[in-house]
Amino acid sequence: MDWAGVISNPLLQNLPFKIELNKWGKILMSPASNSHGHLQFEIGAQIKEGKKRRGKVIMECSIQTSQGVKVADVAWASDDFFARHGYETPYKHAPEICVEIMSPSNSAGEMEEKIELYLAKGAKEVWIVSENGGIAYFNCEGKIKESLELLC
Repeated sequence: MDWAGVISNPLLQNLPFKIELNKWGKILMSPASNSHGHLQFEIGAQIKEGKKRRGKVIMECSIQTSQGVKVADVAWASDDFFARHGYETPYKHAPEICVEIMSPSNSAGEMEEKIELYLAKGAKEVWIVSENGGIAYFNCEGKIKESLELLC
């Protein structure tokens, strides 16, 4: 299955969990809690408020990676990114900031893989948010103390 098939399939609409594709086109599902949805909003609002450059926050941002389509819980893309890519679905290049919010079903290995995949697709930073709201920031050099992108 490809991403266009996923988003156009009426049986896969309005599900209470996030869908991604692995590298073989198989659907992966992750249940989302209301707490998870709240953290998505709060992180998106924090990014929007903190960014000095113009751009947009995207919830559930689909990105084509070498391991299939991954869906960042929150992403921030500059106006320059939108001028180049618009709302293509899924994005072939990652927006500047990609955020994953940990769920009980996520493993550390899964998050490490997503960090690598988003950075390989051009993200400047990947944020991993714990269930209690703590944030770990990563760029191509590894873990960093704070977001450098948020200051731009």
